[in-house]
Amino acid sequence: MGSRYVKRALDVAGLLKERSLFLFGPRQTGKSTYVREELAGLPSLSYNLLDTGLRFRLMADPTLLRQEIMAKKLKDCVVFIDEIQKCPALLDEIHLLIEERKIRFLMTGSSAKKLRSAGINLLGGRAASRHMHPFVYPEVEGESFSLQKVMDRGLLPPHYLSKTAEENLHSYVDTYLIEEIAAEGQARNLPAFARFLQIASIANAKMINYTNVANDAQIPRQTVKLWFQILMDTLLGYELSPFTMTEKRKSIETPKFYFFDLGIVKTLRGLGKISPESADFGEFFEHYLFTELKAWVDYKRPRTKFCYWRSQSGYEVDFILEGNTAVEVKACKIAHDKHLLGLKALREEGIMKRFILVCREDRPRLLDGIEIFPWQYFLELLWSDEIIKKA
Repeated sequence: MGSRYVKRALDVAGLLKERSLFLFGPRQTGKSTYVREELAGLPSLSYNLLDTGLRFRLMADPTLLRQEIMAKKLKDCVVFIDEIQKCPALLDEIHLLIEERKIRFLMTGSSAKKLRSAGINLLGGRAASRHMHPFVYPEVEGESFSLQKVMDRGLLPPHYLSKTAEENLHSYVDTYLIEEIAAEGQARNLPAFARFLQIASIANAKMINYTNVANDAQIPRQTVKLWFQILMDTLLGYELSPFTMTEKRKSIETPKFYFFDLGIVKTLRGLGKISPESADFGEFFEHYLFTELKAWVDYKRPRTKFCYWRSQSGYEVDFILEGNTAVEVKACKIAHDKHLLGLKALREEGIMKRFILVCREDRPRLLDGIEIFPWQYFLELLWSDEIIKKA
């Protein structure tokens, strides 16, 4: 990222005033940089478990953490541990120090899976959990921001800010996604895992069909299910649950899958520029709005219900927030009645309080009782907490 730092939308300092915190996120989302830039001076003590020597010493004797804290007579302060999943045994010591010395720990990592697989219960509720996402709209809006740039690079900080974004994206996919995530999932067959990732990227923003992915990737269905779970455990992808509370039209109950970043999908598919004229633009536009909504939920309203709706007869609404706000995404420049069919079908259920179509129009307007929002306007309202209708 060079010397430039972009202030992030997640308020970790506020959370740490009350309790310890796990901050998880894929590699290069900016967790360590965030701590260094925005929490400078807050931690009384820091441990970077990427330091092999330090990690081996703590793995051999986790009580060294408590010994150093006791020696420094630390109490009621913040201690930072980077890459906590590399030494899960430390969590027993952390648990004790939270109880006995009121220390608040900030623990970052790329996966909670290793902690859970080690039999760790993530401190039994003594620590909150947040996810770090790639950049979001309020962090990068301004003169240098463009939707085209997002489509072509994604929003991972090193890629979005880089002059060699395409090269960095290929490196990320080849080195991290294929080699390290394959190791995380105990995938011995790297070519098969690479093939799976390519097929999964084609299935991005669609309902998950394990059988079809297995057939296309030429691997067993159970392996596909395992590898999708690995992507979700490492926060490289998300499952979007279906909304099933409709009565007039029976809902499909199959979840959808989205990768965490557009640039990764573009690279896995080997696509060129995602221009408005390209066949993939509509999907990428929807995917971008998903990433903003998912980050908003995780940063601002972690308990918000976030899902989608599709009827068995084919009507669909891209996103449902809190069971009362329906959001459809269309890449059109001018919205017409045909773009409102899903929202109108859902409106007949009498469940929702607000219906929004997000598109590329220039100004907000009302069409047949449905709010038509330019995507920038929608994101401004979203991050100002003005989208969900109060009950």
